[in-house]
Amino acid sequence: MSRRASLGGAAALLGAPSLASAQASARTLRFIPQANLASIDPVWSTAVVVRNHGLMVYDLLYGLGADYQVRPQMAEGHEIGVDGLTWTISLREGLKFHDNEPVRARDCVASILRWSKRDVLGSRLVALGEEVSAPDDRTIRIRLKKPWPGLAWALGKPSANICAIMPERVARTDPFTQITDPTGSGPFRFRRDLFRPGDVAVYERFEGYVPRSEPTDFLAGAKPVHFDRVEWRIMPDPATAGAALQNNEADWWETPLPDLLPLLRRNRDIEIGVVNPAGNLGVLRFNFLHPPFNDVAVRRALLPAVDQRAFMDAAIGTDAGLSVVPAGVFTPGTPLANGAGLEALSGPRDLEAARAALRASSYAGQRVVMMSATDLPVLQNLSEVAADLLRRVGFNVDFPAMDWGTQIQRRTNRNPVEQGGWSVFCTTWEGLDVSVPGSHQPLRGNGAQAWSGWPTMPRLEALREQWFDAPDQAAAQRVAQEIQRVAWDEVPFIPLGLVRPPQAWRRSITGVVRGGSSLFWGVRRA
Repeated sequence: MSRRASLGGAAALLGAPSLASAQASARTLRFIPQANLASIDPVWSTAVVVRNHGLMVYDLLYGLGADYQVRPQMAEGHEIGVDGLTWTISLREGLKFHDNEPVRARDCVASILRWSKRDVLGSRLVALGEEVSAPDDRTIRIRLKKPWPGLAWALGKPSANICAIMPERVARTDPFTQITDPTGSGPFRFRRDLFRPGDVAVYERFEGYVPRSEPTDFLAGAKPVHFDRVEWRIMPDPATAGAALQNNEADWWETPLPDLLPLLRRNRDIEIGVVNPAGNLGVLRFNFLHPPFNDVAVRRALLPAVDQRAFMDAAIGTDAGLSVVPAGVFTPGTPLANGAGLEALSGPRDLEAARAALRASSYAGQRVVMMSATDLPVLQNLSEVAADLLRRVGFNVDFPAMDWGTQIQRRTNRNPVEQGGWSVFCTTWEGLDVSVPGSHQPLRGNGAQAWSGWPTMPRLEALREQWFDAPDQAAAQRVAQEIQRVAWDEVPFIPLGLVRPPQAWRRSITGVVRGGSSLFWGVRRA
């Protein structure tokens, strides 16, 4: 996040330090996002703020409902061949890009191919795809080497990287190069000419957007827009952002600090709520390449001592509505969440049992480097609790402070701690990412290609493949239960609970919770 700024109609007002409420148009929504919009390419970037930008500007072939099932969005529907190998997807009529060119199937094909080079599920399409083609302007044909029942989920998932549909000319951009042309077909048009990174981003309602006829259902169904303009105003300081909301200089704050919630709640003009119930799953991640956490017995030793409630209270406060425990390896409240072996974290906590297990392991007092990002309060608070827990169990903990950017760089270092490496860190994963095995990076066990920590766990990889092949939800749930049982045995990470960050908005803005997202369709001013 960067400096506070506000936006008026003339260029001179872009540099003004504030905007009086009398100047605010009833048709303009003023929003304080969670971070600076450093990229405008939701295929190139995995940042949540870029994902949110992408879901405003672009549409997807499928949309996720509140029940976490995908439904046709840009697609009118699809047919699957009897052998499960051929998907024929038809586009609905009336789709247009922001330059008023029609959306054609070849645009979708180019977009799918670009996305497939960057996304964890897209890579499966690369491996299984025999053909992705456009027989005509409204038909997409995908031929596979083996059936993949979850293809629609992959194309419609709202978690990074999203399969944003772009014009063919844009989608032909190398997937490892950021796009510069923001033309999409979503409900909002991005004003690239008014974009000032670290300051302000402007979106205008796209008059040519034709919503679906069904009711709004989370990220599926209709996307009606009731504002002519949405202004993202980047504010680096939480106190400044809170004051802007209270003084009617902003309408909506995406990430209010828990410490400021009591003050905001005392303002009768402000409402607090959880917009995204999938939240963020806290995780304790290990380095599997070096002692001590290359020994599974050392990782298991921690399980009896982890108190998820203590982690959540530190991360987000004691308001029970802002966190969920117990949490297994899948996002609580989503279809694959289950209780298999969950007593490993939900049963009585036993610090002495953890100490005894550590003494019986190979741990020999090695220095354990616990990384911590001091500029991200939730992660810093999780890390403080984790470092204290490690010390109490018996680890020799080194707890260096660093900013998030430094931690991101350091966690790519595969060397021992004596050569600048690391041992363990805390982070959070967006709940939608870790709700299914396909996009659940902390569960991957594919060695050098795995997420930071680089575990090699063939059993988890085999179960992931079984999930892909599951013919129905019941079969998928059985696989998910077995994955969780194996996770308690292998300990690729330890779930710390689900953080459900609150958002704050002025009561004059209605429809926020019903809309189910911070993407501004279905939202209006009272």
